[in-house]
Amino acid sequence: MTEPLQHDRAVASTEPLLKVRDLVKYFPVRGGLFKREVGKVHAVDGVSFDLNAGETLGVVGESGCGKSTMGRCILRLIEPTSGQVWFDGRNVTTLDRSALRALAREIQIIFQDPYASLNPRMTVGAIVGEALTIHQLTRTPAEYQDRIVELLETVGLNADQMRRYPHEFSGGQRQRIGIARALAVSPRLIVCDEAVSALDVSIQAQVINLLEDLQSRFNLTYVFIAHDLSVVEHTSDRVAVMYLGRIVELARASDLYTSPRHPYTEALLSAVPIPDPRLKRKRIPLLGDVPSPIHPPRGCHFHTRCPIAQHPLCSTEKPELKQTADGHWVACHLRG
Repeated sequence: MTEPLQHDRAVASTEPLLKVRDLVKYFPVRGGLFKREVGKVHAVDGVSFDLNAGETLGVVGESGCGKSTMGRCILRLIEPTSGQVWFDGRNVTTLDRSALRALAREIQIIFQDPYASLNPRMTVGAIVGEALTIHQLTRTPAEYQDRIVELLETVGLNADQMRRYPHEFSGGQRQRIGIARALAVSPRLIVCDEAVSALDVSIQAQVINLLEDLQSRFNLTYVFIAHDLSVVEHTSDRVAVMYLGRIVELARASDLYTSPRHPYTEALLSAVPIPDPRLKRKRIPLLGDVPSPIHPPRGCHFHTRCPIAQHPLCSTEKPELKQTADGHWVACHLRG
């Protein structure tokens, strides 16, 4: 029997649904005649956080800070170098291929580029229904068709569009197809990897409203990866700010946007436009370029651009992510 689209998964305990501990991902850099390893790209460098069921964690930072790599390591689409990912009491990093396939029914991803993430040779119905076939979620052809229609209508598309191909749809419609594909297995956790960054602003709002509606209806949990702080502000319960592979600040969205503690967060927020022309915000310019992730700075990765870095520890010791207030965590020697 088909698992109903609308489901109510009660949380039996207060344990977080997702726990990430010291997650690390280094990519080898090869060069020379024999393509030997000459360095490592420190894409994710010791990330830890918890995520409760029904919650949205926004992850923000500049391009190349490791947001997407972290999200894909959570799903084991990329194998982490070290660290642990626990989902509902199971250590994802130790699961074999069979167990990972079963886990895919509970954790899904929505990719950034709706133009590249859909197979152009498959109809929309086949794209959305592929997971139904893989996980054997329907018994009969009629049940299979009904389920696809239900999924398309859930994301705001019509049943008669299931026989069309991705190139016949706009960017926003394609992303809705990607969302329907993710919903097909009734997941509990969805990683939204820059899910709206490739869309026009007006379409972004529609897709964000859809994701919030789906979260309310199906008790979904989101890791919402984005580089637009204004988008994350209105979609997230908590926000994690990343810089060169590390989380430098983690707090409730309301606290982070009103009382940022880390100087990098302050600089990012100072660059967010204010819609009211009567209000002005003091800009905090960051000097220099983002350091290479192949050779990140010692100590605090941000100290080479930090406007307040003065303490000797800034350039010699890694700052630990410490709680400075209720639910507010900061990795800074001077603000900790």
